[in-house]
Amino acid sequence: MNSTTPDLRSARWRKSSYSNAEGGSCVEVADGYPGVVPVRDSKNFDGPVITVSAGAWHAFVEKVVK
Repeated sequence: MNSTTPDLRSARWRKSSYSNAEGGSCVEVADGYPGVVPVRDSKNFDGPVITVSAGAWHAFVEKVVK
């Protein structure tokens, strides 16, 4: 694993409060990784995880909430 990819084996995932609770589009994020935000599809626990910079995540959330 390189320095840009955090070790996510012990990640504590939380579902977005904007996710559809009826099995639709669900996004989870893991907190506690300085400078980055790991993101995954909550319906696919073993699937891919994308990691975005904390600044990019903040900008994304700002746009979505408006």
